[in-house]
Amino acid sequence: MQAVILAGGRGTRISEESLVRPKPLIEIGGKPIIWHIMKNYSYYGINDFIICCGYKAELVKEYFANFGLYSSDISVDIKTRKITFHKKKLENWKITLIDTGIDTQTGGRIKRVKKYLENTFCLTYGDGVSNVNLKKLLSFHNKHKKIATLTAVRPLPRFGNIKLDKNKVSNFSEKDRLQEGWINGGFFVLNKEVFDYIDSRENCIFERSPLQNLSRDGQLMAFKHESFWHPMDTLRDKNYLNKICRNRKFIWKK
Repeated sequence: MQAVILAGGRGTRISEESLVRPKPLIEIGGKPIIWHIMKNYSYYGINDFIICCGYKAELVKEYFANFGLYSSDISVDIKTRKITFHKKKLENWKITLIDTGIDTQTGGRIKRVKKYLENTFCLTYGDGVSNVNLKKLLSFHNKHKKIATLTAVRPLPRFGNIKLDKNKVSNFSEKDRLQEGWINGGFFVLNKEVFDYIDSRENCIFERSPLQNLSRDGQLMAFKHESFWHPMDTLRDKNYLNKICRNRKFIWKK
């Protein structure tokens, strides 16, 4: 099975980092966030990736083209230009990197990689980590026989809640994920019929008409994930994820 990763956005809400590198290459725990996402897929045996590049696509291509150099101890013979890799164990990944345009929206990016896809495929965003059980997700998708499955998650609230009786605080509660509604957390499973719902326009946003029409036709299902999920939209998110890494609690890793 293949996994498509959307990695082309400008990341304007984390411009402190994205001015010099695309968001998927921003590091948490010493590795780009896209590496963490791919490691989770790889744990479940999904090692064939299609990456939808856009903003600073050349840096994403350079990172994976030189992945062996970054991941291994090497010896370099300057005269012969021979490079010897001492650490032989590398990721068993096949990676196809497609430049889908700098300003192309999510639907347009997905449409542009259609010809590289075989059958049912996974899709997620290149800026969010989760410990979603992909085996259970795929089983859920295969059982309901619909075109599309998204992973529904509850975001971690940023603030506590208070209840007011006029001006009197009648109840105060700390942050509670269960008080939040369900949102789209990515980690889709899609049949190729999904392309019937996605047009070729550059500004086609997958989360609007395509998903709305799939829902209207009864072809969109939600896999509820109650455990860890967190996006990296802002510098605050990055710092939070790095704090987890510093405490050696890679919640999203197996």
